[in-house]
Amino acid sequence: MNDFPRDEQPAGPTRPDQPAWSAPAGPPPPPPYAGSTAVAERPRRGRTVFAAGLLTAALVVGGGAGLGGAAVWSSLSDDATGGSASGASTASTTSQVVDTPEDPGEQGTVQQVAQEVLPSVVKIEVQGAQESGSGSGIVLSSDGQILTNNHVVEVAGDSGTIQVDFNDGSTALAEIVGTDPLTDTAVIQAQDVSGLTPATIGSSDDLQVGQGVVAIGSPYGLDATVTSGIVSALDRPVDVGSDSEGNTTAYPAVQTDAAINPGNSGGPLVDMYGHVVGINSSIRTAGSGSSSPFGETAEGGSIGLGFAIPIDEVMPIVEQMVDGETPTHARLGITVSDVRAEGGSTAAVVDGAQVQEIGDGSTAGDAGLQAGDVITRIDDTAISGSDSLIATIRSYRPGDTVTVTYVRDGEEQTTDLELDSDATTS
Repeated sequence: MNDFPRDEQPAGPTRPDQPAWSAPAGPPPPPPYAGSTAVAERPRRGRTVFAAGLLTAALVVGGGAGLGGAAVWSSLSDDATGGSASGASTASTTSQVVDTPEDPGEQGTVQQVAQEVLPSVVKIEVQGAQESGSGSGIVLSSDGQILTNNHVVEVAGDSGTIQVDFNDGSTALAEIVGTDPLTDTAVIQAQDVSGLTPATIGSSDDLQVGQGVVAIGSPYGLDATVTSGIVSALDRPVDVGSDSEGNTTAYPAVQTDAAINPGNSGGPLVDMYGHVVGINSSIRTAGSGSSSPFGETAEGGSIGLGFAIPIDEVMPIVEQMVDGETPTHARLGITVSDVRAEGGSTAAVVDGAQVQEIGDGSTAGDAGLQAGDVITRIDDTAISGSDSLIATIRSYRPGDTVTVTYVRDGEEQTTDLELDSDATTS
């Protein structure tokens, strides 16, 4: 059980009267990704570094308070005969009615970012045999490739339906192109569409704590919702459960205080240039000391702790799904746990992941790691526990070389090794 429920919301009504949109004017887009999705230029890195879940809650409508306030003001301002409370005759003026001028928004403002990104964000409605739900998605190509969370589309199962609601009010059915439970990502293909506005992909590696970000999606089924905040932490290990084979779904998340709620899943977290830096995927709620993988026991909504999958870590997986390949992931080939004291009792907080088993022929075994070793660092990333190690290794690609720092019998040691691929275990 974990503290990070995924957000998914029962499907709501569509908006038939949603206004049409057009791509905003601006400078020529950066070079395209996969033939159509733009990718912001950034330095090449030697290392790649990377779900809010099903959450049942009531949408509280506060219209009654305003109505009551107006009724009280009226009764105090008028006398019993309907005249002025003072009974005096006074001159009266009326409010002017003027047009609100169009404001395109200055570069770097939330308004400008929203205008640029909204055409690239969709609402996804899923109907399965036993349940239904909704989430959000990011347009990757002009012909309808869309990135979202695995936990959004898996509700459809083998016989369900997926509908995409676009920013201009149009809809289309979609099919699953590929899914990856270990990174909680999926790519779907909307049918018979063209001329969509692909999102611009940025770099999560360039993020800094405190910088502004904007989240866009369909919380509680309310499409085209924009919230803003800051990056409140980076590389936050988030464990949201496991796949059918017991493999942990964990990633080093971008933490944000931008309001993330059920239905935001799969939507973009963007920087103030409008570049996608993460996929909004999980939340922490005040009443969820523990919850099921899909958050059925969670209570409430956003408390300013939302988590996004860093885009740099997931793009290689996305490319594999788009190409029709089975996604692969880096692995050490070991089983780990949080550090435990002698006799198996949980020790006082100790940073590190303790090796429990070494897989036959694993890269870790070949590098000399042994059961009982406590891994404390991968390259320059400190390891605080088993989830931290899993999330950090997932941020690399098979074949990458890393330096592992570990403690054995109280002595710190290091070893360099080349990461395995889970493709060899399938």
